[in-house]
Order: sequence, then structure tokens, then C-alpha cells
Amino acid sequence: MQTLTSAVAAIASALVLFLPPTYGLVVYIAALAWYPPYLALSVGTIDFTVRRIVILAILAKLFLQTDLPSRFKLILLDKLVIAYFVAEIISGAVTTQSLMAFLENRSGAVFDMLLPYFAVRLIMINKHQYLMLLKAILIIAAPLAIIGFYQCLTGENPVGFLQEYSTWGGGHPYNPMARHGLYRADVTFSHPIMFGLFFAMFGPVCVGLFSEKKGNKVLCSLGIALMGIGVFSSMSSGPFLAALSATIFIAFYRYRRYWKPALVVVILMCGIVEIISNRHFYDVLGDFTFSSRTAWYRSRLISVALAKGGMSGHWLTGFGQVDPGWGPKIDGRDHTDLVNQYLLILCSYGLVGLIPFIAVIVAALKIIFEVLRAAKSDSDTWLTWCLLGTLLGLLCAFMSVSLFGQPTTVFYMILGFVGSLPLIIYGNSQVGSLNEVVK
Repeated sequence: MQTLTSAVAAIASALVLFLPPTYGLVVYIAALAWYPPYLALSVGTIDFTVRRIVILAILAKLFLQTDLPSRFKLILLDKLVIAYFVAEIISGAVTTQSLMAFLENRSGAVFDMLLPYFAVRLIMINKHQYLMLLKAILIIAAPLAIIGFYQCLTGENPVGFLQEYSTWGGGHPYNPMARHGLYRADVTFSHPIMFGLFFAMFGPVCVGLFSEKKGNKVLCSLGIALMGIGVFSSMSSGPFLAALSATIFIAFYRYRRYWKPALVVVILMCGIVEIISNRHFYDVLGDFTFSSRTAWYRSRLISVALAKGGMSGHWLTGFGQVDPGWGPKIDGRDHTDLVNQYLLILCSYGLVGLIPFIAVIVAALKIIFEVLRAAKSDSDTWLTWCLLGTLLGLLCAFMSVSLFGQPTTVFYMILGFVGSLPLIIYGNSQVGSLNEVVK
């Protein structure tokens, strides 16, 4: 499979170098979605997946063939994203037993997170590019969702045999995972949860395409419907929670002027559950998941980590990239499944890592709110609202799932969309005043 991976990477990189930058991002997302991440090229101690090679081609294109880097202006969100990575390295250097192994791990994270984020920031400079990219995402996702639905119904994955050739060894024949009489689709992804998250993350963003007055509403509706089918095919609660939260928020668009009373109602409802029930509000939410057993585990994980002394002695820099040993305290298992993005960061890097991560989220939300406040047309407001819905849906889902694989990259691309939002909505005409807010 090394030869096949090399050929796919070479073809994708060549396309990137010959196509305009926005189409280069399309090629990158296609490589991310359609080629399995467990097939990679090992160069020394670093494994290069196809998307890692393609992102290098995109950056080479940008710096050697365009003037986009010279026009780029660093904003607060960019600085905080960099600060978050630096904080991880500082924290990891304190807790790790093998500094070189840790630095190699973070080098891979740079390829999967930092570089895609800045590629989006450099390329997305107007609304036309953004809408074109969203349309391309629908096209890329459509066949993936169809194959996923087929796998969900039959248990057969047409590309499942590729798992036997995993670069990291331990390859095994494809074995379908059943749930509620169906099967959990993963197709080219390493886990059904990550497969579903791909659609749950990109789907709500693409709903913004309905802002186009001359757009093809039928094809757009079909593409969004297939995104929903992709989420369902994973048979996973995390993607379902992300998609449901985003959908509810986007559906609230017409009543957005009442957001303050709505927020108060939500807080009161959670408070009432805490007072009159013997369970936390997030325990009750678990009743609406695919599996009450896994929902209980997620709730117990939070309690053990935060209230039962799980983080005792490790609040500042965390445990590092090792198991914190909470499994026996939760349900007797011999390992800890950190199915919570916030706890994953806290456990791995402590408050040194979690605080910058929260700062990144706050800065992203600030940009969106400022753009919403300055929006002068309903189409601009809708486009921004859908991006906000995507981010809020993810923030909710992070309580029950942690990112790895392709969705990690998608998350940072979405943050890149947010960073470029003033340019996407206003171009260069009104972005100056907004930059004063986001610098």
C-alpha cells in the first residue's frame, strides 16, 4: 500500500500546484475524506498521511506562486491558536518521559491542525471562495454518506479490506460493529464516531448555502440530507449530539432576537434538574443517546475527573500522554477512555493547556458575534449564524466525544473559517473596523 499511498499523494499534490488555491483546499478535503488515515508513508520517525503531504503542497503553492502570504494580517485568534500549541509543548516537556517522542507527536499535530488552520486563513478572503468551498464539501461528502448508509444497512464496507494494511501494524480484517440491528459505518475513517463527526461538523456550515438567492435549493437540500444520513450511519451519540445541537440553534434563527430569554430558560432548566433530581443535567441528556451505558460512562468520567480527586496533583500540567488510571474508579475497566475533549486536554496538559484552548474558543465566538452585530443583510447574517451553530454544536458534543483523526483537522479548518469571517462577509471594504475588534 506504500506505492498506492505515494501515487495518491503525488496526484493530489500535483493538482494542488496546478489549480487555484481554493480548489487546492477542495483537493485537500477530498484526500482527507476519501483516503484512509491509517495508510501512510513513514519518513524517519514521522508518518506522513496523504493529507499531510497535500497540506505541504498547498503551503508551497501559496508561498511560491501567490501573494496571499504578504497580504495576510495576524489577528488575536491566530496568536491564540499558536499560543495553545506552545502551551501544549511546555506542559508536555514537563510531564513526558521521552521528550523526543513527544516532540515527534506534536510535529504530527502541526501538520494536522496548525497548518490546515493557517491554510484556510490565507486562502479564504472573500464570500465567493467560501460558498464555492461549501458546495465542493457537499459534493465530496455525498458519495461518502451513500457508502456509509450502505455499510450501516448491510455491515459491508467496500474499502474495509484496507484496514489489513495499516501502516502502524496490527492490521486486521474488517469486522462490522453492530448497534440496534444496524451497523456502525466508518468507511475510510478509523472509527464510526469520527465518521459521523465529519458530517456533523461540515453539515451545519453548508446549511449557510441557503443564503444564496440564486443557488440551487434542491441540490443543496439533497446534499444537506445526505450529511444527515452520514451522521445517522455512524450510529454514534457524539455526532448525533453535535448535529442536533447545531440544528436546534440554526432553527432558532428566526427568533434570534430572543436569545437572552432563551439562554436564561436553558440555564434555569439545567438548574432545576440539578435541584429536584438525583442526577446531574448532563446525566439526563444521556437518556437521549444511542446507548445509556456509554452515556453513564461519560457522566461518571466527569465526576471522577473533577469531583472525585482524579486530577489531584496534576491540575497544572496534567498527566502527559499517559493513561490517568481512572478506569477502575469508573466501571472497573483497565484503561481510561477519555471521551470528552475538555477532559482530554485537561488530563494531557492540565490548566496550562486547557486555558489557552478556552481562550481560542472565546476569541472565535467574539469574532462571530461582532460580525453578526455588523451584518447589513439577512444573507450575511444567515451565513454567519450557520457557522456559529456549527461551533456551538461542537462545543456541546465535546462533552461526550474527543477528537482524533480527520475531525481534528476539520475542527481547525472551521476555526480558520471563523478567523476569515470578516473577509468572507465584507471583503476588504469594511473589514478594517472589524479588525480592530479581532486583533
